Amino acid sequence: MTPRNIVYAVADGIARLTIQRPDKLNALNRETVGEIRVALEAFGADPAARALILTGSGEKAFVAGADIAELAEQTPQGGKDYSLYGQGVLALLETSVKPTIAAINGFALGGGLEIALACHIRLASENAKLGLPEVTLGIIPGFGGTQRLPRLVGKGKALEIILSGEPVDAREAHRIGLVNRVVPLAELLPEAEKLARTILSRGPVAVRFAIEAVGRGLEMPAAEGHFLEATLFGLLTTSEDMKEGTRAFLEKPRRSPTFKGR
Repeated sequence: MTPRNIVYAVADGIARLTIQRPDKLNALNRETVGEIRVALEAFGADPAARALILTGSGEKAFVAGADIAELAEQTPQGGKDYSLYGQGVLALLETSVKPTIAAINGFALGGGLEIALACHIRLASENAKLGLPEVTLGIIPGFGGTQRLPRLVGKGKALEIILSGEPVDAREAHRIGLVNRVVPLAELLPEAEKLARTILSRGPVAVRFAIEAVGRGLEMPAAEGHFLEATLFGLLTTSEDMKEGTRAFLEKPRRSPTFKGR
């Protein structure tokens, strides 16, 4: 079935997932979250899709939050179930072994910021506003925001953003480490694609292991994280890519390596 609220396509190794509910500023409802899940599962299973750029349609909003009309009808059990469902969908982003990049083109509020937080890298346009305003509705973030935001910007700043419900602009988001880069809106998707292509030019197995080392290592005691890093490093020394990379570096004249992902 063709999705109604997203557009997903793959070209030249890069998948692009665009959330498209322009009349709602791309706000999330359950149908949209389900369509995102299907697209992320397709991305994970497709060897031709080696990186993902996730963005919103239009020039005003990445995702402006939840669909409030739908949210207002939640029951306690239904709310918990929906929260767990959304957390599971965003876990597909966070645990992807292929790089995921959020191109934040405007408002990223509530579930929108939570989607961006689950991506590996975040780029923002100069007009972006980012926040978790759930307390203004008498609830809390439910798609992982209370967990990912403090890990990214620290406990104090995360609590300020969550408890005030006030958004921060793109420059402040960059200052506190919430986004990696801020660029003019017209340059946002080209910059995201340029970054994706840079990553795809590197050793594919090394990129995958680096994502695993950082992602898993953050959840481990430091000593276990170092052991994981050493183990993955050791495995990579046996790869064809490592041999090609070092050979290309040592040749005279030096050349760009041709990686094969093995």
